Amino acid sequence: MSVSNLDRRAVLATGAAALAAGGAAAAPQRPNLILFFTDEMRADALGCYGNPVCRTPNFDRLAREGARFANCHTQFTVCGASRCSLLTGWPASVRGHRSLYYFLRPDEPNMFRYLRQAGYDVFWFGKNDALAQASFPDSVTEWRANPPPSPGMMKALGAGPLTPGAMSMLYPPFGDRTETGDYVNVRRAIEVLERQAHERPFCIFLPLSEPHPPYSAPTEFNDLYKPGEVGPLVPPGLPKKPRFHADIREAYGLDKLADADFRRVRAVYYGQVSYSDWLLGELMDALQRTGRDRDTALFVSSDHGDYAGDYGLVEKWPSGLEDCLSHVPLIGRIPGGKPGVVEHGMTELYDLMATMLELAGTRAAHTNFARSLVPQLMGQPGRPREAAFTEGGYNLSEPQAFEPVVELALYKPKTLLQHTHPEAVSRCASVRTATHRLVVRPQGQGELYDCAADPGLTHNLIDDRGAAHIRADLERRLVDWYVETTGVPPLDKDPRGLPPYPPAP
Repeated sequence: MSVSNLDRRAVLATGAAALAAGGAAAAPQRPNLILFFTDEMRADALGCYGNPVCRTPNFDRLAREGARFANCHTQFTVCGASRCSLLTGWPASVRGHRSLYYFLRPDEPNMFRYLRQAGYDVFWFGKNDALAQASFPDSVTEWRANPPPSPGMMKALGAGPLTPGAMSMLYPPFGDRTETGDYVNVRRAIEVLERQAHERPFCIFLPLSEPHPPYSAPTEFNDLYKPGEVGPLVPPGLPKKPRFHADIREAYGLDKLADADFRRVRAVYYGQVSYSDWLLGELMDALQRTGRDRDTALFVSSDHGDYAGDYGLVEKWPSGLEDCLSHVPLIGRIPGGKPGVVEHGMTELYDLMATMLELAGTRAAHTNFARSLVPQLMGQPGRPREAAFTEGGYNLSEPQAFEPVVELALYKPKTLLQHTHPEAVSRCASVRTATHRLVVRPQGQGELYDCAADPGLTHNLIDDRGAAHIRADLERRLVDWYVETTGVPPLDKDPRGLPPYPPAP
């Protein structure tokens, strides 16, 4: 069966969350909701996802106490587009949310507005990159932005990268674990938990900043791992890779760095991940201390991943569609849920929207493509997807989607490259099954990988005759998916007749 033959009763209904055909145990009624949302965290950095080096005891504990979705992929590998998809259940192509400067406006749906309408107080502590400013008043009860960078962080950034002549995004460590905006925002969330009474159920959204570059962590986490401890990285210079790999390495000066430099990047990135894990532990301890763990559902995930040295690259790229960018952690624990569940079927990040709305006892009032994960959280068979789809890049004909050139040294090479070589960020799309990934680039190098045999995506099979049937099948799936998801009509209808003609004066 084609992956695009989605269950239309679930997909094209007005956002109704479909349970497994055999039914599932009822979830607890209207729990509080928390989404601990890291920035740029790749799934394979966590111990519970198989990482043998990076220590993440709190993520691992949450996975033991709840459900871990082993194969969750984001809809876009840039933060704004990914978050817009998360909150709507839409692929980015539905309304063109590809830009870092086009967020969800008041005329567009979003999960938090639905929660407010369902009687929830919504608390938002951290970065935005999801809602237009005009959408906050009717979607969020209380919102607080990140505090200014600490003096220690400003000093670290002012020192410049640790690789002179190359923008590796590797910077010196800074200060104490409490000197970050993430710590402040987690403390804000804990203060909500500690309130003695809540008249309404609440949702806390924690869009945090770690482990996003620059690669720098509080001092006690920065050197937690040694470069020699990290496993082998995917090497640079592989054949039949998209041109932007070489363009980035040249523009950033990364081609001057050795494998040891990229291992150092990865080691600090792991330190940032472990710092995020410590913050999660602070939140989980507060849930237990206040007794809120008994009536609160906790989810953790991320908008996308990070190269962190793989392919000789750093950060992410708008048209990068490798697993290290699209594969994100997704772990959830709900009151009354079954512990220790591992769902190996394909999952998409925006399935969180349908899941959280179902737990809140409501549903989206717009056509969307998210599937509720409540059955799996309750230990019942769900309806895992046959494939996940990820988009990237911008049309060359839409300059408004491109990032402006940023003079800040950290981002100037990146943003300048997008304007000098716009083809490096041209649109692309990918279909990922349990075994293979196809990337279609109308203006660049296509890619096909056997992910089971080649998890690093090092051997591009796009022209391999022996894989031609796999390529054809995945191309058909991708076309079918676009046909079924491109554009959504509103639920209301306009009359087909002409309006009454106004009487003559």
